[in-house]
Amino acid sequence: MESHLRALGVGPDVPVGICLERSPDMVAAMLGVLKAGGAYVPLDPNYPADRVAFMLENSRAPVLITQRSLRDNLKFQISDLKIVCVEDLENSDKSRAGSDKSRAGIEHPTSNIEHPIKELRSDNLAYVIYTSGSTGVPKGVAIEHRQAVNFIFWARSVFSPEEFSGVLAATSICFDLSIFEIFVTLSCGGKIILAKNALELPSLPHANDVRLINTVPSAIRELLRIGGVPKSVRTVNLAGEPLTAALSDQIYNETSVSRVYDLYGPSETTTYSTYALRQRGGRATIGKPLGNTQVYLVDKNLRPVPIGVPGEIYIGGEGVARGYLHRPDLTGERFIADPFNGVAGARMYKTGDVARWLADGNIEYLGRGDRQVKIRGFRIELDEVESALSQHPSVRECVVLAREDIPGEKRLAAYLVPHPDKAVGIVELRRFLGGSLPEYMVPSAFVMLDAMPLTPNGKINKRALPAPAATREETTEVFADATTPTEEAVATIWRDVLRIEKIGVHDNFFELGGHSLLVTQVMSRVQQTFQVEMTMRQFFDAPTIASLAAAIEEAIVDQVSGMSDEQASRMTDDGVVLIGEPNGHAAVNGHRNGVHIETEQPRMNL
Repeated sequence: MESHLRALGVGPDVPVGICLERSPDMVAAMLGVLKAGGAYVPLDPNYPADRVAFMLENSRAPVLITQRSLRDNLKFQISDLKIVCVEDLENSDKSRAGSDKSRAGIEHPTSNIEHPIKELRSDNLAYVIYTSGSTGVPKGVAIEHRQAVNFIFWARSVFSPEEFSGVLAATSICFDLSIFEIFVTLSCGGKIILAKNALELPSLPHANDVRLINTVPSAIRELLRIGGVPKSVRTVNLAGEPLTAALSDQIYNETSVSRVYDLYGPSETTTYSTYALRQRGGRATIGKPLGNTQVYLVDKNLRPVPIGVPGEIYIGGEGVARGYLHRPDLTGERFIADPFNGVAGARMYKTGDVARWLADGNIEYLGRGDRQVKIRGFRIELDEVESALSQHPSVRECVVLAREDIPGEKRLAAYLVPHPDKAVGIVELRRFLGGSLPEYMVPSAFVMLDAMPLTPNGKINKRALPAPAATREETTEVFADATTPTEEAVATIWRDVLRIEKIGVHDNFFELGGHSLLVTQVMSRVQQTFQVEMTMRQFFDAPTIASLAAAIEEAIVDQVSGMSDEQASRMTDDGVVLIGEPNGHAAVNGHRNGVHIETEQPRMNL
């Protein structure tokens, strides 16, 4: 791959887009770009095409690596962009290997291995990760090899080879937690176990090989809820969101984990900047700086604050990124000269986070000092969401907030005042935002207002904005009630999980504000209620009550068809009644196997 990329002009400081499904080909592409001397730019295939196009154009990437199944979905035109499909690279490599073998008469194991480019320097780019932007558009964080290498060396000094013998790699490469999972692990000869997301862990064939999980608190909380942490796991790294002492203790109490790390740091300082090994019953802190990293807590005049006094976090040292790619203005605002470091050219990054020093030298995180939020570990600038929403012609005024009306369940809520003569529906707004924002940045609730509540000085009074009602918002379908016992049981689960009083059987789960963590709750409840195994993929393919109920009944029929009469009768004790029809035709939904499906309500454990 690297020789092909070099032939296309890839070399030091040349960005290369990678838009691939999560597979070994994705990891190979990342390594191939680096070996060719370039810098990879990760692009999520699920992002809107306009967002992918913006990242490619902004990064000025001359090459995009993708796959045939995705190529046709990339509906944009970028002049001179060379699109390379991994399938074509594989065929090219096989042809070249065969040619080399025929010429030489013998196959040498290392004959086709390319050596890394020699002119690469430590200050060349390694990767560019795009984060949400307060100006309304994403910004690319440019990380050099020296910053990544410093991070890798720190990680190898803290974590053992045994921990790296099985690392769950479940984070999208568009987020820098993936740097730890992939590059740190491979650099020491460890094994990565690929998953689409952390919640897939319990169903992975090699789940019991996982020794270390590196994820966000909201994901580990859900894994704990479903009992999805294998006994083989010894270490859990958590980042991206504040880690409460209660959650840390829960991990120790309910699993075989012996080490829980709290890791803190923005993408602009290379993945993590501080770390704390949490102790059972200990205080919640983000610990102390990594090696070759300096953390300063200062006031608005950049003066260090005393112990116990809140201050903004500034980070200096070897992990500070080059800056924002092709954004010198924004780079100058956030990456400033380090007045506390005597080294010429030393810089520090202004995080916007607030913390305070504890007497023992640890740092206690207090929150944000601006409008950046974290939702399920995703970094979101509320200004970017508001900017996108305000582009809709029917929106006169809007504000977006992160709400936590239910403890531990933070979500985005959009409040808007429409133009009097321009009616707008919630479904239309969701789809409009989905054309430019990734799914995790689209608000889960929309509240229409006649006017924004104001403070005495004329500013929007955010505290006076009402909590979104726990009712069914507008959806694409006319309301239809459940008509079968299975649909009613599924509807009960949805109402409980989504906390919405009235849901129609044709309503879309995601249009009602659902997300991946809530999907796992629905699926675990479905399996508990109906005693049938189903996958999250089945849910994503059928995100309505009617279609999910049909899939459940189909799965039950398939399961029962292989049972003896005695085994089938035992299922009544688990809350599912299966009654064979004498004429061989099912009384429910026309199942051909002659099985009538009912639910025994008192036993549902809903």
